[in-house]
Amino acid sequence: MKIPVKLEVFEGPLDLLLHLIEKNKVDIFDIPIVLITEQYLQYVKEMQLRDMDMMSEFLVMASTLVKIKSKMLLPPEPKEEEEEDPRMELVNRLLEYKIFKYASLELKDMQIDAGRNVFKTQSIPEEIADYKEVIPVEELLSDVTLMKLQAIFDSVIKKQADKIDPIRSQFGKIEKEEISLEVHLQFIIDYAKRYRTFRFRDILDGGTGKVYLILTFLGILELMRVGTLIVEQDNLFDDIQITYKE
Repeated sequence: MKIPVKLEVFEGPLDLLLHLIEKNKVDIFDIPIVLITEQYLQYVKEMQLRDMDMMSEFLVMASTLVKIKSKMLLPPEPKEEEEEDPRMELVNRLLEYKIFKYASLELKDMQIDAGRNVFKTQSIPEEIADYKEVIPVEELLSDVTLMKLQAIFDSVIKKQADKIDPIRSQFGKIEKEEISLEVHLQFIIDYAKRYRTFRFRDILDGGTGKVYLILTFLGILELMRVGTLIVEQDNLFDDIQITYKE
């Protein structure tokens, strides 16, 4: 009594051939045609295909393999030019099929991934969609250039560096400065409410370290953007006057 064996479903003869090559772990450019032909014929014998067109394709490939096998077994005829390997045409077809097969798998994965994406329709409230800046950013920063910002920053850094004692600064324990922009923004607002009008250098003198300088600089720019602070400077390199606006 024969034990029924469930065979894998192949899309065509090239798919079956590629499966046999990968199963036997052989080089596709050096196919052991005798071994592959025998296994291929055994698979075709055990197949139960009702589609005659599909079955005819497998039979045509079987005859091609038998033809190549016979050429490989016959002794080569003496010729001046080297005869082309009878397997090369089959190899080229397999390579082309392999490229398209893997490309189809990639496209299938992309389709599956695309099916997992969910798009949300626009639902922004009208009062937010129609919001306009109280002070346009372009107008606020119309006379600000990178050279001016760099000059101001270099001047502040130099002044802070002059405060440091080159000898005493080497003493003590170095600790990480922990400060967030949100907390520092509130500090700047409280400072501005208390003094109303002050110089940029005045608020910088209230702390030390590069983190304090950078956060103060970024915080003032943000408060300028939302219109909380008004920054004025009469001439280049003059003191920057900051005014708090309710």
